[in-house]
Amino acid sequence: MDKAALTKAVVGRLEAELAVLVGAARESKSEATDQENRPEGKYDMRAQSAAYLAAGQAKLATELGAAIEAYRNLSFQGAAAGVVATGSAVTLESRDDRGVYFIGPARGGIELEIAGLSVTVITAVSPLGRQLLGRRVGDPVALPGARAGGLWVIAAVE
Repeated sequence: MDKAALTKAVVGRLEAELAVLVGAARESKSEATDQENRPEGKYDMRAQSAAYLAAGQAKLATELGAAIEAYRNLSFQGAAAGVVATGSAVTLESRDDRGVYFIGPARGGIELEIAGLSVTVITAVSPLGRQLLGRRVGDPVALPGARAGGLWVIAAVE
């Protein structure tokens, strides 16, 4: 698997999300400071609500920027030893199913299509990520959530 292409796709997805969020934060800030939103009475909270929203969006934008930087600086050296680490692409198999997971430094839950293969990005702090770290090919894994049930085995670590 081309992990450089995978991380580039993740960064692209995060940058698109960041662009939308920055636009929304600007709009919320503009609404919070607009003269038309000045309080008309002591219970009028429009401007204050918009200010809270803008602050939350700005915080999320900062977190997204940090995640983008983490992906850009990601090293793939842990997988060279065949041990699952952040930056590893892990293929899990059961009798009936197969799943490919990429352990990223942040913002798990992204699903991508890379070279015809469906890849789910997880983080080391997710329930599955915690189970996978330090494991090797052939080790058993219990998947949490909807795909749980039955024994899964690590089929490949890249």
